[in-house]
Amino acid sequence: MNQQVHVIGAARSDFKRNLRKEGKSIRDLIVEAGADAIRDAGIEPAAVEAGVVGNFAAGLYTHQLHLGALLIDIDDALCGIPTLHTEAACASGSVAVLTAAHWIRCGLHDVVLVVGAEQQKTMSPADGSEVLAAAGDWIGEKPRYGAHMMPKLFASIASRYRDCHGLNEDTLATVVMKNYSHASLNDLAQMRDAAMTLDRARTVCDSNPCFAPPLKTSDCSQITDGAAAVVLASDRVAGQRGMRLLGFGHTTDRLDLDRKQVPEFPQAARAGALAFSMAGIGPREIDLAEVHDCFSITELVTYEALGWAAAGRAAELLASGATTLPGLRNLVGVGTSPAFSIPVNTGGGLIGDGHPVGATGVRQVVEMFGQLTGRAGQRQVEGATRGLTFNMGGSLTTNVAMVWGRK
Repeated sequence: MNQQVHVIGAARSDFKRNLRKEGKSIRDLIVEAGADAIRDAGIEPAAVEAGVVGNFAAGLYTHQLHLGALLIDIDDALCGIPTLHTEAACASGSVAVLTAAHWIRCGLHDVVLVVGAEQQKTMSPADGSEVLAAAGDWIGEKPRYGAHMMPKLFASIASRYRDCHGLNEDTLATVVMKNYSHASLNDLAQMRDAAMTLDRARTVCDSNPCFAPPLKTSDCSQITDGAAAVVLASDRVAGQRGMRLLGFGHTTDRLDLDRKQVPEFPQAARAGALAFSMAGIGPREIDLAEVHDCFSITELVTYEALGWAAAGRAAELLASGATTLPGLRNLVGVGTSPAFSIPVNTGGGLIGDGHPVGATGVRQVVEMFGQLTGRAGQRQVEGATRGLTFNMGGSLTTNVAMVWGRK
């Protein structure tokens, strides 16, 4: 069987929250987001036939695992359904969505609840950095890179990109400025009230140190407590509601960065190509995208891997204004009349909206759902009918691309 897959409900938390200060836990995050998504879908909890939780490191951050079981606390009617927990570093959430989609595609279930969640503010940033290093090759890379291993890995990507194609501070700063500006229109974004300017984003100072050259603190995504949830359904249940999964690609590269092809990342490119091919469209035949900007350099290499810019031309695409919401192009300092328009990270991305690791892939789908159902408010992309989400884990190790269409 090959059933169509639809998103019929979505919800997320406010990424500015600090659960410890609220006296709450990852259980509360999962229950709140899941219950809100079920309500948004307009179904009874008893209609949910299975559930998936995407999470990276709750066992390290919170000492809690067996997360699928926490879905049962949403409602007594869920007791007895099959659940599981997916982990693929920062791609844990998108792998959860794909797992649920496969269940529906093969006819196993008609309605599946997916929740992505992470509670990171349980320890110091230094200790949290050690947890995040588990997304890379701990045994091989940790001794070489030391503290702040993941930022240093991506700094290495930036350096290799610069050696191949050239890269300046203004380009990295423009990615940061764009995503903070988009976040200012998102009332659930972690950095919605933060003041960011191009000058601050490109300037090294005590509050914005360059601790992993050429990357500064402003080039990094946020430490976040947050959850996001979607209800996936078959044609039989969805009817004319929501948005449809048009195509997907899921690839895995080697774990350690030095055995990858940098900065081309062919496995990331392959995931995008598979998604576009299944959807029957080309890379530029979409209206917007959510991509993984764990660091500013990541968004740039993704532009090229996904086919929006030729090798070494990501900076030109960014400067043209194509990836900025039209109403913010003057503020960001990019062109106002690009040859084509694909606003990227309309909610602020990981840099502006926040990066609760296991929730990010699901949060991207929630943002896309809002855009394609006309519920994105001030950041709405006018007339949007198709979009792409691209979520990756590690140093572009696990890559998941999904193309979505309005019903």
